[in-house]
Amino acid sequence: MSARSKARKRALDILFESELRSRDPLETLAERRADADPPVRDYTRELIEGVVAHASEIDGRIVASLASGWSLTRMPRVDRNTVRLAVLEIDYLDVPDSVAVAEALALVSDLSTDESPAFVNGLLGKIVTTKPAPAPDSTG
Repeated sequence: MSARSKARKRALDILFESELRSRDPLETLAERRADADPPVRDYTRELIEGVVAHASEIDGRIVASLASGWSLTRMPRVDRNTVRLAVLEIDYLDVPDSVAVAEALALVSDLSTDESPAFVNGLLGKIVTTKPAPAPDSTG
C-alpha cells in the first residue's frame, strides 16, 4: 500500500471516529498526532483539515449528486466519509480524478458493504462529470 493510500485510510479512520463520537475531526486529529502511534502523515493532516475547511461545499456536492430519496445520513459512515475525502481530492487538491475515485473504491471495497463500491463509483462518477471548471490562470 502506498504512503498516500495509508494516509487516506488514516484520514478515513479519524473522520469515522470523529463522527461516531460526535467530535470535531480537528480535535481527533490533534489527539492522534499527540499519540503518534502510528505517526500521522502530513497528507492525513492535509486531508482532515481540507474536509473540515470545505465541509459545506463538499457535502453540498455530494447531496447534489445523490439519487432522489438519498441523503448523507442514509449513507453508511464509511461511504460518506470516503466520498468526502474523494471530493476534496477531486475539487481542491492536485490529485487526478481517476486516482481519487480508485482510492475511494479501494477503501469502501475493504471496509464497507458489498453494495458500496458500485454506489460510491456511481456517485463519484457524477461528481467528476459535474466538477467545476478550473479558474483561468491570472498570471498569464
